[in-house]
Amino acid sequence: MDSFWGNIFKRQDQQDTYTLLKKVPLFEAMNPREMDAVERIMHRREYRAGEVVFRQGEPGVGMYVVQHGLVEIIYEPSGEVLAELRDGDFFGEIALLNETPRSATAKTTTASTLWGLFQPDLLDLLERDPRLGVKLMVPLAQIAGRRLIRADAQMQEMREELAHYEAQKKPGRIDIQDERSI
Repeated sequence: MDSFWGNIFKRQDQQDTYTLLKKVPLFEAMNPREMDAVERIMHRREYRAGEVVFRQGEPGVGMYVVQHGLVEIIYEPSGEVLAELRDGDFFGEIALLNETPRSATAKTTTASTLWGLFQPDLLDLLERDPRLGVKLMVPLAQIAGRRLIRADAQMQEMREELAHYEAQKKPGRIDIQDERSI
């Protein structure tokens, strides 16, 4: 419990934001002064249930951190839900590195509060405070690298499954699909 003499000028939502952001790997190594600088360039937005945060194919311009609520990451046009994100989760961080089209749609499933960090603000921060910018970019590169390694491993698994499937198909064996064409 804070003492009576604690920082009476610090708003509760600032404390909540600080606590939230410190849980995100991108920000966890930052000291309070650095976190204040990052908080100043982040944008808070309230979303209604069912509202689209961004659509697959749109240019990526930033990342989001879920403060409260649920967000689904959906692959279009199949509608397959790739992930369901909750309080403290983050998504879209690759857009901080480049503006490639979004690979999926992000849509809220409940009323949600999200914090956005956008590439133009990050680039401005890099220019103003290169040391802090590097402190953000290194974990961002590490996150991107881990996701790339995981995607590569998944691709290898799919290649092996396909090779196994191909090996199971023996010459002269009639497949159900082949039978339909007879």
